Amino acid sequence: MDGMKEMDEIQRLLERLSNAHGISGREGSIQEILREEMGHLVDDVRIDNLGNLVATRRGRRPSVMIAAHIDEIGLMTKYVDEKGFIRFVTIGGWFDQTLLNQRVIIHADSGPIWGVIGSKPPHVMTPEDRKKPIEVKDMFVDAGCESQEEALGLGIKPGTPMSIDRTFARLAGDRVTGKAFDNRAGVVMMIEALKRTRTESTIFAVGTVQEEVGLKGARTSAFGLSPDVALATDVTIPGDHPGIDKKDSPLEIGKGPVVIIADASGRGIITTSKVVSWLAETAKEFEIPVQMEVSGGGTTDATAIQLTREGIHTGVISVATRYIHSPVEVLSLKDVDACAELIARALETAERYFKPD
Repeated sequence: MDGMKEMDEIQRLLERLSNAHGISGREGSIQEILREEMGHLVDDVRIDNLGNLVATRRGRRPSVMIAAHIDEIGLMTKYVDEKGFIRFVTIGGWFDQTLLNQRVIIHADSGPIWGVIGSKPPHVMTPEDRKKPIEVKDMFVDAGCESQEEALGLGIKPGTPMSIDRTFARLAGDRVTGKAFDNRAGVVMMIEALKRTRTESTIFAVGTVQEEVGLKGARTSAFGLSPDVALATDVTIPGDHPGIDKKDSPLEIGKGPVVIIADASGRGIITTSKVVSWLAETAKEFEIPVQMEVSGGGTTDATAIQLTREGIHTGVISVATRYIHSPVEVLSLKDVDACAELIARALETAERYFKPD
């Protein structure tokens, strides 16, 4: 496959996954896409008790786990009031103002229903009201229902998931925008790496669930698989646009994969020197530019994997992505391609660094 076709395939995959819907704990539609896109690349695919999709390509040791979380942040119905308006809770880390006046898809028993997140109109706000940010507790979803009975009849009830109605779009150059790049971009990286690698090691390609609400799927799947080494794929925050300074993040879109040295000020992962050397030296050998990250912010599935059993050698390869945890995330397709290439080559060099006993 030449470079242009690879980029087209990355865009196709990312668009398909970004436009699909699967909030934390309700990732079934994403599992089905992974079965279709990855099934022919592995020996078997199964869903474990928590809902993680585990695809295995059998080989020799060291065994390598690739973890890409498949859930997205979203909403869940709390109750429907007597007039048919839907009150909800957030699932995952939303900034309240990002949600205001968004259109949503309610994944009801009767099928998808569209709604809008409403609040008090600015025309009737007092001057004091206008100075205050509107909180989620004061928002609601209007699906057009005129009564609680109508909503319940459509299958909108406590526990019904909702996701943002936003679709993938191409920007200038190789930049694209869409929802849920966190972490459907990481899923693309995992699939593309499987296509490209020539490793003879056993690979566990895992679409983990419920990362956004506590790294849950990574913890259980890593315990069950007990790999010799693991790589988590995810997105991370660049400091290359207005509103954020380089002192907060020196990363940039278009400058290649990001290797995490430490995140969450060490409360998350502190990647061991052995793993950092593996990824950095592999990148140098194959002339893949990389960026190194030490951050005080969030963490990834790697934190849970690293602390499984007696400890697992674990690293993170991320793609710099603007406006994370919004419906308009932005990244570079070339960065996604380079991340997939680094993972593919790291799978091939893992045996040098993690020889089994």
